[in-house]
Amino acid sequence: MALSEHEQRLLDQLEQQLHADDPKFAHSMASSTPRSMSTRRIVLGSLVTVAGLAVLLLGITNQFIPVGVVGFLIMGAGVYYATTKSKLSGSAPGGGKDTKTASASRGNGFLSSLEEKWDERKRDQP
Repeated sequence: MALSEHEQRLLDQLEQQLHADDPKFAHSMASSTPRSMSTRRIVLGSLVTVAGLAVLLLGITNQFIPVGVVGFLIMGAGVYYATTKSKLSGSAPGGGKDTKTASASRGNGFLSSLEEKWDERKRDQP
C-alpha cells in the first residue's frame, strides 16, 4: 500500500528531524548502507559450509578425528562468512551543513505543530 503525498511529506520531515537530532543513529539505521548482506556472500558461505560438511563426513566415515574437526571448522567459517555483512566503505548518504540547519529549523516547527494537534485531539475527547 503506497503512502499518500501528505504521509510521504510527514515521513520525509520526520526523517530530516532524525538526521538533525541524531546523525549517527540515523546513519546506522539508513536502508541504503554499504554494510548490507549480499547474495554473493551468502552463496559462497553456503558452498564453503557444504564443503566443510563433506570434509566432516569424510573424517567420520574414516574414523580420523582431525579431519572431522577440520571439516567442522570449515563449516563454521562458511556460516560465519555467509552471515556477516560486507565491509565496503562508501560515501555516506546525506547533505551538507546547510541542509541540516534548514531541516532543524523546519523540524522544530513541525514537532510543535504535531504537539498542538495532539493536544487538540486530547481536548476533543470526552
